[in-house]
Amino acid sequence: MKKILSVHNAPRPHWVGDGFPVRSMFSYGSESAQLSPFLLLDYAGPAQFAPTTRPRGVGQHPHRGFETVTIVYQGEVAHKDSTGAGGLIGPGDVQWMTAAGGILHEEFHSPAFTQSGGTLEMVQLWVNLPAKDKMASPGYQNLLNADIPSVALPDGAGSVRVIAGAFDGHHGPAHTFTPIDVWDVRLNQGATSRFSVPAGRTLALVVLHGTVLVNGSEVVREAQLVQFDRDGSDVQIEANTDATVLLLSGEPIDEPIVGHGPFVMNSQAEIVQAISDFQAGRFGQMHA
Repeated sequence: MKKILSVHNAPRPHWVGDGFPVRSMFSYGSESAQLSPFLLLDYAGPAQFAPTTRPRGVGQHPHRGFETVTIVYQGEVAHKDSTGAGGLIGPGDVQWMTAAGGILHEEFHSPAFTQSGGTLEMVQLWVNLPAKDKMASPGYQNLLNADIPSVALPDGAGSVRVIAGAFDGHHGPAHTFTPIDVWDVRLNQGATSRFSVPAGRTLALVVLHGTVLVNGSEVVREAQLVQFDRDGSDVQIEANTDATVLLLSGEPIDEPIVGHGPFVMNSQAEIVQAISDFQAGRFGQMHA
């Protein structure tokens, strides 16, 4: 069994733009090495929005050196970026944006959700890139719910949606630069399930809904993060209630992390270069 290192409570929420009230479950900094290859996880909502005519969200902004993974649980989000890619994602859908060498993008509530209002709930995960890929060409993967395999757990315990990596022989549709698993786990009340990841990997659980007992020892509730030691391979989760858990595992990238806002590189010189390149317009242009 993997040893539990810590359980973190979500901090107070803050706004990203005017469309996403988020709780940052973790972010790059002193924790980065422990959670590599994952840099940041923002849990947005659940939040209720009234109908309106002007879309809420975050306007044009840059990124370099990593990937953003947006998973929608409720509501609908529209994406557009400087590669010309874009799309709408609703419940169960995922946007996987590779900023790499530099991208501009914007994220807003979709026109339909803006007009109707409703509940928005989503997660945005930042995944680091190894030094050799930080300046790769930017890209975009639109992973729709229908493309994401859902695997039933034994004994009616629930299900696992495999966004990235593999579970029980089923492979997620996401292309990744380093080996990672992103599993959207739904557990039924009273069920106990065991999950295995390769030894030596980072492992973290984020409980989005419900209450679970982890490894028979730690009760973990909604909006809490569990971090594990890299040794060992198994984790056991008992659902005290119906629960939604995001399981993240990955091969660590043991390289320096230097971040500044939307740029995450390996040195301060590369951060200075990223700012210079952005200011000089070398991240491309957004098109109407």
